[in-house]
Amino acid sequence: MATIYTHQSSNTRKTWLLMSLVFFLVIGLGWFASYYFGNPSILYFFVIFSIVLNITSYWYSDKIALSVSGAHEVKESDNLELHRLVENLAITAGLPKPKIYIINDPAPNAFATGRNKNHAAIAFTTGILERLDRTELEGVTAHELSHIGNKDILLSTVVVVLVGFVAIVSDMLTRSMIFGGRSRDDDNRAGNILMIVGIVLAILSPLIATLIQLAISRKREYLADASGALLTRYPEGLASALQKISSYSQPMRRASNATAHLYISNPFGARAMHGVKHLFMTHPPVQNRIERLRGMLN
Repeated sequence: MATIYTHQSSNTRKTWLLMSLVFFLVIGLGWFASYYFGNPSILYFFVIFSIVLNITSYWYSDKIALSVSGAHEVKESDNLELHRLVENLAITAGLPKPKIYIINDPAPNAFATGRNKNHAAIAFTTGILERLDRTELEGVTAHELSHIGNKDILLSTVVVVLVGFVAIVSDMLTRSMIFGGRSRDDDNRAGNILMIVGIVLAILSPLIATLIQLAISRKREYLADASGALLTRYPEGLASALQKISSYSQPMRRASNATAHLYISNPFGARAMHGVKHLFMTHPPVQNRIERLRGMLN
């Protein structure tokens, strides 16, 4: 069975692959924009922008994710019990103790972020600290530490920045084409075909980014559940925590599509898991996760 050290190399490769994919996708959009508007300087701008985007996503994506979520660091003197709980499980997992952040939100949830195990953080909402007992909170913490051990955090946090910016760039380009005009000859058949391809690419880029987000998220949640249960040796703790978290119907105050995949559970509330929207959720069904965890007891 997978442990918190399984798939580390795979996640590292996926991170670099994702960054490379977005790098060329943004440059592709820039090349089309430069052709469409007849301005080569647009391509140069997009090349520089793509390089800066990748550097930013690697070094600062965790800070961006924490800031977007409204998290603030909590010192040991402010919550000694929580610090000791996280530290004890981190020692058991063979990981450095991550920084601890609190999000002032009644919705129970949590996520881990950072570029590696030495620069990691776990954020808990006030709601999860109030609603869960100690064994349930240990299960959640072990789940998040598993993400750190598996190097999920770099991949997932980088997605926050890359996916978000691809969607923004694509939207800007699409709007420019709608309200702007071409400086090239519209009767040029090859140019018109290229224009159509570019428009399709600009429109589909956010969808491609979302599909990448979904592909990365669902499998890693099952793995982190299993690894977390092995770490605490008490699967029922995490199963019970997921049951309580998923029963909360209201969305988080700062719920965002860009950061949704980071959380242990869907941040948009239980209502968002019904109907067609369920197909586009970044998390597998909670009931399936609970059944798998309780199946480990047999």
